[in-house]
Amino acid sequence: MPILSRSQDGDKSRGGDKNRGGDKNRGQDWGSPRPYRPVFLEATLRERQEVEALGAGALAGGYGEAQGRARNALFTTCANPGCGTGWLHLWRSRQAPVFEGGWSCSFACTAARVAAAVRRELDGRGLAAESHQHRIPLGLVMLEQGWITSGQLRQALDAQRVAKAGRLGQWLVRQHAVSEQLVTRALGLQWSCPVLPLEFHDAEAFTVLVPRLFVDAFGALPLRMAAGQILYLGFADRLDPIVALAVERMSGLRVESGLVQESLFGAAHARMLSAKFPAAELVEAVSEQAAARVLSKSIEQARPVESRLVRVHDCLWLRMWRRLQSGPMPEHGSIQDLICSVGTH
Repeated sequence: MPILSRSQDGDKSRGGDKNRGGDKNRGQDWGSPRPYRPVFLEATLRERQEVEALGAGALAGGYGEAQGRARNALFTTCANPGCGTGWLHLWRSRQAPVFEGGWSCSFACTAARVAAAVRRELDGRGLAAESHQHRIPLGLVMLEQGWITSGQLRQALDAQRVAKAGRLGQWLVRQHAVSEQLVTRALGLQWSCPVLPLEFHDAEAFTVLVPRLFVDAFGALPLRMAAGQILYLGFADRLDPIVALAVERMSGLRVESGLVQESLFGAAHARMLSAKFPAAELVEAVSEQAAARVLSKSIEQARPVESRLVRVHDCLWLRMWRRLQSGPMPEHGSIQDLICSVGTH
């Protein structure tokens, strides 16, 4: 059956229209070899034009600019290098989902790209970067600086050994050997990082940058942003470079980590945990393959205009943007997080 057909009473109904050139002109119109565009292609072109009219926009971290250029093309190329549909995907009207800056023409292509990203992220588990790094003990740092005496250090170590709990710095403060501020300075020297202030910390404003689970479990506290490009991430007694790197990759911001005085950190941490965070879903996967399936289905269902995947220790963090946006801070209602824990076997 032809895609386009003439009306059965076409000649008769048009015969009396002298302004249209009569039967002779109509015959040329219908019989000419001029190419026509099927209905479904017209719809596809209209959708492409609507996307172009929206403007390129920009997502935080630079993905948006590249995505805008891709979406402005007349026909978008599937980002899956193993895509087997060829030119057939040109006739598909779907504009989403977009994963890590690339559009997928089908669920199979989305699944293939997500599976590759899951392998990429999980291959990094157990590397030397995550192993314990030996640092100069805090007591020796403070002793070297002349902030405590050997007797004070010995007394604090004895109390810690008897109690079988608490950190050395806490025992030094309890015994009035040093102040809490001085302990924090010593920790900064131990970790080779700055001590960050907490003035004007707005907990509500930064809930869009780090999921609540990571703030709670890893003690990662977004403090402030500088020049729209640098995010300061605070910790209480030790840095977590894995969390800092994940936030940097996800947000596109440069993350600077530092320590916060413990008593001040505790109050700010509690305020942030009580704030409202964007929607997040927690799932468990027994294997790498199961994780890839769960993440692929979530992306296909949400149809985000952009999504990214990073690893945070044994978890995979998927963030999906529902609409294009500008600026480094995502809009609260425009993002959706999925955190997937993956089994070791």
